[in-house]
Amino acid sequence: MPEAVHAALPALFISDLHLNEDEPANVDAFLGFLAGPARRAASLFILGDLFEYWAGDDDLTTPFNARIAAAIRALADGGTAVFFMTGNRDLLAGRRFAETIGATLLDDPTLVRFGNAGTSALLLAHGDALCTDDHAYQAFRRQVRNPAWQAGFLGQPLATRKAFIASLRQQSETAKAEKTMEIMDVNADAVATLLRAHGYPTLVHGHTHRPACHRFEVDGHTCVRHVLPDWHGQACGLAFDGRDFTPFSS
Repeated sequence: MPEAVHAALPALFISDLHLNEDEPANVDAFLGFLAGPARRAASLFILGDLFEYWAGDDDLTTPFNARIAAAIRALADGGTAVFFMTGNRDLLAGRRFAETIGATLLDDPTLVRFGNAGTSALLLAHGDALCTDDHAYQAFRRQVRNPAWQAGFLGQPLATRKAFIASLRQQSETAKAEKTMEIMDVNADAVATLLRAHGYPTLVHGHTHRPACHRFEVDGHTCVRHVLPDWHGQACGLAFDGRDFTPFSS
């Protein structure tokens, strides 16, 4: 069983903000969330796609990125433990980014435990690895998460990387329009395999933009899967007090 990360309660879980300068409503919602509700949490988990795209940690000096990073750092300095997991849009955010915002960088997936060692663990993931019916996307995911590919890509000038990402974003929107929602959702067998490997914990993930709480059986175990919402001008996610999950929006 993989080693679990330890965190304090209460905890908040968010994902899929897709922050960018062209959508100021999401930016304002996030900054307001950091200055308000997030400060009342002991732990904040950002489970991927915080940004619409991330070209590399050398882009931290861009005014927009620096503003977001500083706001998260202020939350961390105020006493809220911040945990960050990359998604498919910001997969190139690395250790320098995590250090700048004062966050613990999480693997995907990661077990997290609240309280003592005897308490039940949650399993956190971004969620895209579970969408195994989308074969084209999974092939792309394997490519861009290959360390050799990333090293080569990050070795290019920042402007070149941004131009490449812009073209990928357009291709992605075109491809999504041609796919069914079922193909872009998680695969039940992939979910079962993941839960089986980690001892059947409660799973929390984002990516699919289909918020819900699913209850189902795996190998005779009753399992729960919480799907986080994407943001549309208001802060939203899940709050956890150690026993119950409560959706929030503000």
